[in-house]
Amino acid sequence: MNALRHVTFVAGMALAPVDAGGAEPAGWQALADERAVIRIADAIDRAVDAQDWKLARGYFADRVTADFSSLSGQPAANIASDDLIGAWAGNLKGSKTSLHLRSNHQVVLEANAATVRSNGYAWNRMEGNGDPLWEVWGTYEHHLTRSAAGWKVDGFTFRMTHERGNPWVKATHGQ
Repeated sequence: MNALRHVTFVAGMALAPVDAGGAEPAGWQALADERAVIRIADAIDRAVDAQDWKLARGYFADRVTADFSSLSGQPAANIASDDLIGAWAGNLKGSKTSLHLRSNHQVVLEANAATVRSNGYAWNRMEGNGDPLWEVWGTYEHHLTRSAAGWKVDGFTFRMTHERGNPWVKATHGQ
């Protein structure tokens, strides 16, 4: 049965379309690394939406270069990851809920570093001042470094392309 799975995997890889954006990962380790870094980018969204801040923090290195300038107007900064997670926890709590979705992942692997680019959508909801919804679309870029503890995010950029809804929901912290 193990041999059948191996043959099926190899056949699937041979028939898989080639990424028009560049070279495909070579070898089992590259495939495992690619899957691992995509999983981390997606898992951050799930942890944030569940308001599981300890889990979310675990995906980050001690410091992260965060760039949400297109969303907040603040310049990119290298900050303690605890501060980034603390800001998210202060904004998304209690009465404010979110749903983050990500698609079309593109991964670049370079030795012990990786970059994951993806399209993203976030939905935020909070009652209290008119329309309870605010939505945003854009692109994400996660930079990860491999350490003894595994892959950790040390760079995180969101570039907003569109937003819709009540700006009060965006600007107001949950209660």
